[in-house]
Amino acid sequence: MKSELDEIDKRILNIIQKNALQTVKETADKVGLSVSPTYDRIRRMERKGIISHYAAILNKAQIEKELIVFCGVSLKEHSQSNVIKFERTLSKFEEVMEIHCMGGKQDYLIKIVVKDVPAYHQFVMNKLSPIENIANLQSSFVMKEIKCETAFRLI
Repeated sequence: MKSELDEIDKRILNIIQKNALQTVKETADKVGLSVSPTYDRIRRMERKGIISHYAAILNKAQIEKELIVFCGVSLKEHSQSNVIKFERTLSKFEEVMEIHCMGGKQDYLIKIVVKDVPAYHQFVMNKLSPIENIANLQSSFVMKEIKCETAFRLI
């Protein structure tokens, strides 16, 4: 079910995506409303699931998670039970940041973040390779991150 967002809702979302720690008053001042209706709009968007959660974005270098790997995976068998088992198993790994079910040559594109190449090798050997239904995997290493956005532009 799509939610109807007016221009003020979109402006609020643009603002809080950039800095969710600012106060409701600061957000209200930026959109030209008083605090109470701004607060009500934010809470409504939370209740409707438009705002699903709030998070801090960490500096990967500061926490020794500098190697980003995109791993394409093809499965041997695509039965519902095998697909569900694969997705559940993969979802449990802390190194896995994103899992995308793809159309085309590969079944999944997985974003994995680890400290370095030896850590990725250990991840593949100890966690990924033991998964029985994998037919093929292909890793691509990020050499330089040019743009990494988390905010959707709504206006």
